[in-house]
Amino acid sequence: MPVAEAGLTREAGLPGLAGRVSGLGRLVILPSWPFRPALLDAAWAAFSAVNLLAIFRFENWETVPFHFIWISFTLLYGFRTWAIRPTLAVLGVVMVTTGAAIGVDVSRGTEPLAELTEVPLMAAMFVAMVWHARRKLTAEQESRRVGEENARLLATQRRFLQDASHQLRTPITIALGHAELLAGGLTGQQEGRDIEVVLGELNQLRRIAERLLVIAAAEGPEFLQAEPVELDAFVLEILRRWRPTADRRWQLGRLDKVTVRADRERLGLAVDALLENAVRHTASGDVIKLSVAAAGPWQPVRLSVADTGQGIAAGLLPHVFDRFRSGDASAGGAGDSGPSRGTGLGLALVSAVARAHGGDTSVRSEPGLGSEFELLLPAVADWHQSRDRYRRDERDSD
Repeated sequence: MPVAEAGLTREAGLPGLAGRVSGLGRLVILPSWPFRPALLDAAWAAFSAVNLLAIFRFENWETVPFHFIWISFTLLYGFRTWAIRPTLAVLGVVMVTTGAAIGVDVSRGTEPLAELTEVPLMAAMFVAMVWHARRKLTAEQESRRVGEENARLLATQRRFLQDASHQLRTPITIALGHAELLAGGLTGQQEGRDIEVVLGELNQLRRIAERLLVIAAAEGPEFLQAEPVELDAFVLEILRRWRPTADRRWQLGRLDKVTVRADRERLGLAVDALLENAVRHTASGDVIKLSVAAAGPWQPVRLSVADTGQGIAAGLLPHVFDRFRSGDASAGGAGDSGPSRGTGLGLALVSAVARAHGGDTSVRSEPGLGSEFELLLPAVADWHQSRDRYRRDERDSD
């Protein structure tokens, strides 16, 4: 059925009557009402004229055609929201014609005078419907405007993060190389400590640039190069790589044999960020345990990193995956804070990688007892469905 919204032809710059196919093949017509009525408007005018004649012709049956006119008028308006002036003009015509028809019956004595009150009552109901429809239209337009503005701001932010990260990487790498050369030629103890500070800060900047680039790229369609990944073997490989890096009691927990469809490199970055966070918030001799658990068909696979370190205060738990979220380590701070200062982006990177895979993240913690971070990944069977759902959610939030 042809439907349209008043004013669309003029605003879109389309001449007169235009059409397009949308949804399930529904034809959408864009007329300029009431100056060039479309097919639907002409059909309603003909239908109303027939019913108006019926009011005059059938003296004792005017109630049915009278209400047909008003109901069809309301339905017609429901298909599109007209501008105020055309709406009031058509409403006036309908009130005059139906009132005149009822007035003729009253003059004939076939209807009581009270029947004339039907006209203003029907008009009042129609005006109430118009008010609600226009309020809804205004709310939708405002929502669309806000959505477009948010999408523009997010796109600008994403481009800035990508550009800034790209531009920072080269000078940081060059400066880091020169600093390492200088460190090799220094003999003084104080000079050595100074150059170590420089190297530490440059490495910090490099990690920030790399993680910003990953987070900014996570929403792009080409972010993942997915392949089947055996998580049990994957976790064992990561554990062997991390054992020599910190004096911790590295352990393996439950290790189910399960395969997920994932980007091995991106997933490795996420697990590395979780382990880096665990090392930062633990001390020598504390436990860091990796686990892989498959709950069952159509249930997410859980890759967890647990530790017996500082733990996180309950009030900080909802924000641990936020960008640049850091806190006082001595007070149970979350994120990348701690004795060894972090970038504030590690857990945000974990969240971005998980969502890009169609998964999610979770955390459980108790101050003084430790924390457990979980990276939830969809099983192979529902990976595509979860990935598509993530993309739809991103578009809706925009």
